[in-house]
Amino acid sequence: MPINAIIFDFGGVINNMRWDVARDLEDEHGLERNALLESLYRNQDWLDVEEGRGDIVQWAVNAHRKLEGDAGKKLPPLHQQWRDSWGLIEENIEIIKGLKPQYKVSILSNADLNLEERIKDGIGIHHLFDDIISSAVVGVAKPKHEIYELAAKRLELPAEECVFIDDAERNVTAAREVGMMAVHFCVHQGDVLADQLAELGVRLG
Repeated sequence: MPINAIIFDFGGVINNMRWDVARDLEDEHGLERNALLESLYRNQDWLDVEEGRGDIVQWAVNAHRKLEGDAGKKLPPLHQQWRDSWGLIEENIEIIKGLKPQYKVSILSNADLNLEERIKDGIGIHHLFDDIISSAVVGVAKPKHEIYELAAKRLELPAEECVFIDDAERNVTAAREVGMMAVHFCVHQGDVLADQLAELGVRLG
């Protein structure tokens, strides 16, 4: 089947989550590797937030409390310091611009209820996308198959005509299970998305 849509994860694919900064903060404060990730995202509080059930303020409070508990000491707001370092992956923004008008382009992200507002009013790239799906808004998160099927349906395309890009391997695997082509992209490992898409036959520019 032809490729007619490219679907992007947000964090890690459009927005650089700066794992190097996370590691530097962990080293500076004597924390175990991935302590910031684990306390912020790998817990039930985040699972509730990303499916629209949780309290985002309480999630942040609990994440900081857990980090201090693991460290055994008071800590500055390290999660916020880490998040403040995030920024757009400009090379991938240029790719997105070059995909139109040949392809439909959308975002499919495990995120809180404020994602679309941040994309529109915070970083101003809303106009580049045909659709934006936040897991918290639709009430289901990757890697559940329903959310990939919804992304294709909202683009009015079969899954087989969509390419999905994510930095989490389990989410890439799930996309393939519903019939999408998929790319595992890791900016911190030096992946070049333009090359990965070209290997699938996606035309850029």
